Amino acid sequence: MAATYQVLVDDLKALGVEQVFGLMSDDTAVFATALDSSGIRFYGARHENNAIAMAEGYSYGTGGLGVAVIGRGPATANGLHATTYASRSGSRVLIIFGEQAASSGAVNTLGPDYKGFNASGVLGAAGIRTFVATSPETARGALADAANAALQGGAAALLLPVNVQLAELDLAKAPPPPALAKPRPPAPPRPQAIVAAAALLRQSRKPLILAGMGAHRAGAKAAIEQLADRVGALLATSARGKDMFRGHPANLGIVGSFSHSAARRLIDQADCVLVFGAGLNLLTMSFGHSLPKVPLIQVDADRSHIGRWHPADVAVVGDARLAAEALLEALPPGSNADRPFRSDETLGFLSGFDITRDFEPANTPRTVDPRALGAALEKLLPKQRNLVYDAGNFLGIVPYLSVPGPGHFKLTSDFASIGMGFGTALGVAKARPDETTVLVVGDGGFLMTLGELETVVREDLPLVIVLMNDCAYGAELHFLKMRDLPVAKSVFPDVDYAPIAEAFGFQAATIRTLDDLKKMAPLLAKPEGPVLLDCKLNAAVAAPFMSEFHEFETRKH
Repeated sequence: MAATYQVLVDDLKALGVEQVFGLMSDDTAVFATALDSSGIRFYGARHENNAIAMAEGYSYGTGGLGVAVIGRGPATANGLHATTYASRSGSRVLIIFGEQAASSGAVNTLGPDYKGFNASGVLGAAGIRTFVATSPETARGALADAANAALQGGAAALLLPVNVQLAELDLAKAPPPPALAKPRPPAPPRPQAIVAAAALLRQSRKPLILAGMGAHRAGAKAAIEQLADRVGALLATSARGKDMFRGHPANLGIVGSFSHSAARRLIDQADCVLVFGAGLNLLTMSFGHSLPKVPLIQVDADRSHIGRWHPADVAVVGDARLAAEALLEALPPGSNADRPFRSDETLGFLSGFDITRDFEPANTPRTVDPRALGAALEKLLPKQRNLVYDAGNFLGIVPYLSVPGPGHFKLTSDFASIGMGFGTALGVAKARPDETTVLVVGDGGFLMTLGELETVVREDLPLVIVLMNDCAYGAELHFLKMRDLPVAKSVFPDVDYAPIAEAFGFQAATIRTLDDLKKMAPLLAKPEGPVLLDCKLNAAVAAPFMSEFHEFETRKH
């Protein structure tokens, strides 16, 4: 006989889980303590949303399973934001919730249950795959089923009733947990689709290849670069595929709302677009304006993703790497003799392009232009870095800060919200302790999650926080300005957060000028311990996507 909670702890260890993230409650405290005592390190957050985001960031950073453990009722309600975010991120996240005791059938019970909450109904309505351990005998199977679901990508929830956790389980009579499903091998594309795509590429003089996170996860970079070199294509990525082709002479960077002027100029000349593992969402498409109206070939492992947000003329269902390799076989050397995108003039134009010439710095005596700040940080931060972004107007900084590749760049706006960045960055920092993890966050999202400053220090998680402080809800500020509406309710006092961070144990500084930033160069070159830079921004600088969004909203009406 053994307590069910201890059996489940052993099953998690057997899955290879070495750490969980959470915020314990009375209904999960025994389980959380047993996890930590067993050698599975329990990292405690200060809010349920951040605990779940930590698990998501850890999964992103490792490619494996991220596990969060939180309580029932109000804890479940608190964590619904991050649960929905995790389910949309595609990361492998298992969220274990406490749950009210499984009903014994008694009628006249003591009450009320102040934590009463229909977790199954709410999570199901939010689209979360939910599993319930209805008895000690079914608990191990429920855990395995939930883990299998999470390993398919996206969040899965396991509800553990308190009385089930504490009940004794007869291991001699209980069935063993089901085995985890083996990952499916990558699917090759249909030959007919490759023939159709190759025929379009043969006719193209100026092809553009656009790759996204799906191409990165498939390990398709080398094959795509070889294909681009063969057909004379320029290379570009979605935002999530950022810097996949960094260093290649035909690299344009990001397509869409984060494009620089050189990329926009050349993309407009393309006569065919080949897309590998990118969803073509609003920002990639600049709300419908980033790509010319030319034939488009879309390659994706998931058939439902093709043509979902933008029409595709040729669909290739299959793994990005296998599809690129099949196209290489179908297009022998010399397939495109006329290669204007690889002319000395074009490549010379790209090699001489300087993104900092895309804007006139709008620094003031007490604030910095976010674009100039990004260009300066590019030179000061360690090259081997992970960048995790919260959401807001400050995302205009994205083109000015590079990363080693797509796996080091993390957007947290899958639920179109602010506040997910801090927890996610902590999870990434735990997953990659030997690299510098940088959280880029606005003052709005930071104030939602400020309590996690204590978590950083208590759990000894290496982190550099670049606080993009425009003393406003910046996106809403520009949204209102563009409609000639009062902005007062979107603006806030200029609070200095550096002393607050120092009180928690951070090394911190207030940055009002680029000279202030240069003084931090030694610290940023090799951060030791947590660092916070409270960067005071010129709030008048709007990210390019703000005007695109305004124009899109105007069109809708």
